[in-house]
Amino acid sequence: MFRTFHSRVRMAAFQIFFSIFFFFCFFFLPQIASSATICKPSSCDSIQTPPVKFPFRLRGSQEEACGYDPGFDLSCNNQDQTILTLPSSGDFVVADIIYSMQWLYISDLEQCIFRRFLHNFSLSGSPFQLGPYPPYDLHQNATFYNCSSNVTNMHFGYRPIDCLGSDDYKVLIAGTGRVDYSPPPASCRAIGTAMVPFLQMDDSLLIRWDEPSCEICEESGGDCARLNATSPEVGCYNVESNSQTGLPRSAKYGIAVGVGVPGALCVIGLLGYLFGLVRAHTRSRRPSNTESSTSMIPQRIVFATGLDGPTIESYPKTLLGESRRLPKPNDNTCPICLSEYLPKEELRTIPECNHYFHVNCIDAWLKMNATCPICRKSPDGSALTTPWSTSSSSSSLLEV
Repeated sequence: MFRTFHSRVRMAAFQIFFSIFFFFCFFFLPQIASSATICKPSSCDSIQTPPVKFPFRLRGSQEEACGYDPGFDLSCNNQDQTILTLPSSGDFVVADIIYSMQWLYISDLEQCIFRRFLHNFSLSGSPFQLGPYPPYDLHQNATFYNCSSNVTNMHFGYRPIDCLGSDDYKVLIAGTGRVDYSPPPASCRAIGTAMVPFLQMDDSLLIRWDEPSCEICEESGGDCARLNATSPEVGCYNVESNSQTGLPRSAKYGIAVGVGVPGALCVIGLLGYLFGLVRAHTRSRRPSNTESSTSMIPQRIVFATGLDGPTIESYPKTLLGESRRLPKPNDNTCPICLSEYLPKEELRTIPECNHYFHVNCIDAWLKMNATCPICRKSPDGSALTTPWSTSSSSSSLLEV
């Protein structure tokens, strides 16, 4: 008797489930899928320039619906370079776009991005922010100095900016208010201050965007696009199947949209009601004398931190001699503090990538970030603090 009742309830639940599934798949799914605009990637130069796709739009090559909003519009100049126009700072060359991280590398048209900083560089009015890891981005307030051309003995902490100088004068830059810097040379005068962000080795600037959020879609191999030509909402389409023998891509998308979105609440409510009847029938037929017990599964809370002191100290140090000779002769400037390496200074090397930095600069960085500030590689031995939390003293630790 009990088995027959249970079978009838289960059959009714399956009938309700599949009725809702087929209703939404065949009536609503075709309308939703057909309204999305999936545009093919475009580029100014298919070999050297990055591909342009959603949320960006290449003016003159792609329709307006291919982009998220006008702030993501790109263009091509007469040298087949991809150009981003910032409302407050003008035109920049797009060097690379990493869609899965929502990162954008930009550089100056005249290959002198320090000139932009000196003339009040700003991202206001655009959908972009300086990146990539707030609040630990390395930015510093810097002062620019105009010096005579015969300045040869560069003081500690002062870096020459060749693209701003000429045969008649030199331009130096140094952190403003740094107590460990010596005064500027006597022939120098300050010409301005600016907030200078951390730059890549090629003097390109890394910026990011937060909306629209398409990281998960990009990582799954799908196409991120607006739901329709006028909607600000975005969706993920054409997700590739991870299994060669699994359901087709269209069928999986139909299940996710047709069942998960519109019918989830209805299905959960009906199934809960039906299985409630089953439990009530079970209690009336078979009174239980055993106590049910539940074991709490501990959860792991992960806090992303930098490296500990012993790990940092294990990275090799290099004491510069009078010749300041390094394995990489061109790397004579610390990328973090923008200062040239001087004799008797200690440098630290990150083993994974062999990048050099001042000991004090890289130690402060690695305490907050377990990655190289130049190439973002994670050194061996980096770990995350993973304390456990649980609400049951009798539960055992499970690997999650």
